[in-house]
Amino acid sequence: MNKNPYEVLGVARDASDTDIKKAYHKLVMKYHPDKNPGDKAAEEKFKEVNNAFDILKDPQKRAAYDRFGDAAFAGGNGASAGAGMGGNPFGNGNFHFNMGGDMGGMEDILREAMRGFGFGGAGFGGEGHTQQRGRDLLDEVVIDLKDAFFGTTHTVKFTSAVKCEKCNGHGTADGKPAPACKTCGGTGYVHARQGFFAVETPCPDCQGLGKKIDKKCSACDGSGTVNKQRTLDVKIPAGVMDGARLRMAGMGEAAPNGGESGDFYIDIHIRPDKRFQRIGNDLLMHNDLDFTTLALGGEIEIETIDDKKLSVKIPAGTQVGEKMRIRGHGMPNGRGGFGDLYLEIGIVIPKKLTEKQKKALNEFAGTKPSKKSWF
Repeated sequence: MNKNPYEVLGVARDASDTDIKKAYHKLVMKYHPDKNPGDKAAEEKFKEVNNAFDILKDPQKRAAYDRFGDAAFAGGNGASAGAGMGGNPFGNGNFHFNMGGDMGGMEDILREAMRGFGFGGAGFGGEGHTQQRGRDLLDEVVIDLKDAFFGTTHTVKFTSAVKCEKCNGHGTADGKPAPACKTCGGTGYVHARQGFFAVETPCPDCQGLGKKIDKKCSACDGSGTVNKQRTLDVKIPAGVMDGARLRMAGMGEAAPNGGESGDFYIDIHIRPDKRFQRIGNDLLMHNDLDFTTLALGGEIEIETIDDKKLSVKIPAGTQVGEKMRIRGHGMPNGRGGFGDLYLEIGIVIPKKLTEKQKKALNEFAGTKPSKKSWF
């Protein structure tokens, strides 16, 4: 039985999408395998968090769970790899299957219910057999803020179903598309009448495929797919946001017997940076200055996120807590421009003073500022 996704993420049933996302990011960073190497308990918790988020972030899946509970995902319609789905092909807790919007949604639940009453197999209109689609795949990666600034490439190595090259994915010995099943006429379902109702069941000759393979391909045994180790280079664009999900269409698992392949998704998480705090496309950097520079003004040198040296003028009388805006030195905004860098001013208080310095400060403290200026 799957664990309650609301309890896993620690949110209420009426939690907003923002609250769910915040809770997910907090937990996924806490239990990520990179932070807990060799910790099996953390790895299991990481999987639970991902499974819970995969349900609650999707409006259809969330609605299905709220109404039907675990039964909404019975029979392999769950959010990620688990019992009956072959487990994690990576073995490191970072990667799992995702059924996407094609399974587990309200439409699919209602479709199965309607099929039992003879109202059509592929949809509410009863168009007939729908070709099975390959499963979506999901990976997660944690990158540095500097990688998010410049963009980077994430390489994924895994094993998944791919189209059989010998039969071109058709599952036939001659590599040609299989003919339509004569028993069901290619719909994949046969009808029988039970009293007042017409019941639709999978065709016994083609097992619901809609095609009849007489001679199976020896390489894939008629499935049209084989398991193969794959390497995928995912380009992460410059300026990517924390929590972004990238999609590579058609790069997921191959579908049986020539169906449409699933998609490959990658969730991006960005590590907190020691120097910079990101606020949208802007960056905030704290800088402590001495009292003299704040009072009299001066010029300081800072280093930007792309390792450039900048000279910044500090006006006389600058106050602690002020933020100085440096245009165009923030994060890429995806439109060819950049956000801004904000320099937050702090102060350095010396712990030890010479007698001369103490005397000067005492003299300064004893003076009264004029109406126009202190100096």
